[in-house]
Amino acid sequence: MKEFEIIDHTADIGIAAYGKTKREVFINAARGMFEIIAGETKNLKENFCDKIKLEADNLEDLLFAWLNELLYISETKLVILNKFEIKDLSNNTIGAEVKGTKINRLNCKIKKEIKAVTYYRLEIKKDEKSGLWRAQVIFDI
Repeated sequence: MKEFEIIDHTADIGIAAYGKTKREVFINAARGMFEIIAGETKNLKENFCDKIKLEADNLEDLLFAWLNELLYISETKLVILNKFEIKDLSNNTIGAEVKGTKINRLNCKIKKEIKAVTYYRLEIKKDEKSGLWRAQVIFDI
């Protein structure tokens, strides 16, 4: 099973993320976002760690908040995140520990700068037939 795929969009870019569980689809959505930003990130050395705790009204809002928080951390702390350990996840809350690599913007090649996560065509759902989860997110670039 693929973790995610990049979706071409007229003026923006998006991903479709997949997982056997809600937790896995949240992680794969984060991985997809950072692959858009920095390319392959799996082999980056981690020298940064942060904890996240978020609440939202529903699962789609939680996915939106999760990706926006990761983007905020990346921008404000100058890191590329590549490890995502979700400790708690419900339809309204997420608790996680994230790790990544501190970057120097002069020495790091950013492939694409994501300005924001959008609600446009945002969805997360479980396919009752296959039992797999799928999330779709469009980013403003």
